[in-house]
Amino acid sequence: MLAATSTLSSTASQLTPLSSLSPNPFSVKFSFTFRENKNRIAVPTSLKSQRCQLSALPALRVSASSQSAPTSVEASKVSALPSEMKAWVYGAYGGVDVLKFDTKVAVPELLEDQVLVKVVAAALNPVDFKRRQGKFQNTDSPLPTVPGYDVAGVVVKVGSKVKDFKEGDEVYGDINEKALEGPKQSGSLAEYTAVEERLLALKPKNLDFVQAAALPLAIETAYEGLERTGFSAGKSLLVLNGAGGVGSLVIQLAKHVFGASRVAATSSTGKLELLKSLGADLAIDYTKENFEELPEKFDVVYDAIGQCDKAVKVVKEGGSVVALTGAVTPPGFRFVVTSNGAVLKKLNPYLESGKVKAVIDPKGPFPFSKLVEAFSYLETNRATGKVVIHPIQ
Repeated sequence: MLAATSTLSSTASQLTPLSSLSPNPFSVKFSFTFRENKNRIAVPTSLKSQRCQLSALPALRVSASSQSAPTSVEASKVSALPSEMKAWVYGAYGGVDVLKFDTKVAVPELLEDQVLVKVVAAALNPVDFKRRQGKFQNTDSPLPTVPGYDVAGVVVKVGSKVKDFKEGDEVYGDINEKALEGPKQSGSLAEYTAVEERLLALKPKNLDFVQAAALPLAIETAYEGLERTGFSAGKSLLVLNGAGGVGSLVIQLAKHVFGASRVAATSSTGKLELLKSLGADLAIDYTKENFEELPEKFDVVYDAIGQCDKAVKVVKEGGSVVALTGAVTPPGFRFVVTSNGAVLKKLNPYLESGKVKAVIDPKGPFPFSKLVEAFSYLETNRATGKVVIHPIQ
């Protein structure tokens, strides 16, 4: 589903500011007016031998504790707001090579229903690189673009009509209400981002910013997809790509929020134990078994990899198939998630109790200076859970 992209090496000292590319690359300085909790679970031994050399990487991080995370010091770091910020920018569509680091991007102006968030952590999603590749440029906002959908950070300024948040609040969310329809020109892969309050929720007390950043777009996609199928207690579910960012949350929501009677999921050999730890009753190794040949049928199949033509073979008559990507075969259907802070608020108790966990790829988090490497890794389609960027500085 994802195009492999060779990893590019870069460090903070090697980043190329946009200001060095031309005498005046942005005549308005890219100015826009827009309308640790340390809980971990060990990576399965078999996972350590995979190509990404996980044996040398930290254990898979999950938010499992019901205890509060230590009081954040991020809010105390906020001083007078600058007029410019560091951000990653691209001025043309293409591969990872179009990404440029700029130290003089204008801090976004605030609308009356928005809050300005000091970004502490951000996460990458497939929609980020598909947008950068120009896959939906006809409905995209104008270039140049600061990419990024997922954010976790601290509110440093509020618009005149904001009611639910105040300065110092620790929040998280997907900053784009419609992922493919005019997403913000100034996204979350920057030191600051402006977000409508309705798209945000208070960060769960027991999660750190890295864990919180890993959740918004993926958990909202997982939840909305299950809702659209009419999924409910007692029903069965098959999740394709259960170890991915969305799939890992579909398993957990189906089991612990919706009350599924049985959850099956697919992954490669090394990730089968992860599926079981998330709540899967049946973990299927797609390298050894063809799930479409299973005698068992499911009420819902959630296809998070792009195999709808096979998925429809294992759904019960009258059942539903959610297809996030690839060609859609009836009775499969596709949807594009709508960002909604109310969904995050609804799910916060499950996150704070540890019933639902953020799954973060053990190769991360990637520092802000390594964004190109992070994108290149995500585009190999080998990530486990979410790829997170932290710290943003």
